Amino acid sequence: MTPFKSSAELKACAKETLFGKYGTAVGANLLTGLITFFVDLILLFVTDTTTVAGTVIYYVIAFGISVVCGLFSSGNAYFYLKAACGQPLAVSDIFMGFRYFQDKALKIQLWISLLHYIAMIPFIVVSFLVTQNGGLAYTSSAPLFLAYIVTFLLFEIVSVILRLLYAQTYFLMHDFPQYTERQLLSISRQMMKGQKGRLFYLFVS
Repeated sequence: MTPFKSSAELKACAKETLFGKYGTAVGANLLTGLITFFVDLILLFVTDTTTVAGTVIYYVIAFGISVVCGLFSSGNAYFYLKAACGQPLAVSDIFMGFRYFQDKALKIQLWISLLHYIAMIPFIVVSFLVTQNGGLAYTSSAPLFLAYIVTFLLFEIVSVILRLLYAQTYFLMHDFPQYTERQLLSISRQMMKGQKGRLFYLFVS
C-alpha cells in the first residue's frame, strides 16, 4: 500500500484548506506576478538585446533579479505553510521572505538560478543569432529556426526538472531553519526521488 495520498485526495485537501481564503490566495499570487512582470518589462525596455553587450547586460541583470525573487519564493512558501497549518492569511505574507532567513533564501535561489541560466546559454546564443537575422518570424535559415526550437525545448525541460527537484526547498527552510542551504537543497532532491512525476501531474492539473 502506498503511504502517499492520491492526486485527487491532495487536490481535495488543498481546496478544503483554502476554502474561504481564495481571495487572499489569488491576491497574493496576482501581486507577486504583477511585480515580477513589471520588473521584467522595465528591464526589457532599458536594455538593447540587439547587440552582444546589450544582451550580456540584459541577462546579467535578469540573473540578479532572479536571485532576488528567491525572497518572493520564500514568502510564497511561508504563505502556503500558514494555510496548511490553518493560520489566518494575509496578502502581505508573501513579503515575509524579506523578513525571515533572507541570506539563506538568496543563497538557495543563487544556486537554482545559476543552474537555470547555465542551461539557458545555448538558447540565449541561438536567440541572439535569430535576432541578428531579422527575428524568428523573418529568418530565412531553416537550421537556425530548428536550433531555436530545439534549444528552447531543451531549456524548458531542464527548467521543469530543476523546479521539481527543488520544489520543497523553501518549505523546508521555514520548517527547519537550523539546516544550511546545502542541506535544504539536498533534502529537497532526496524527497523528490520517485515523486517528480506525481508533482508534475499536480502542477499541470
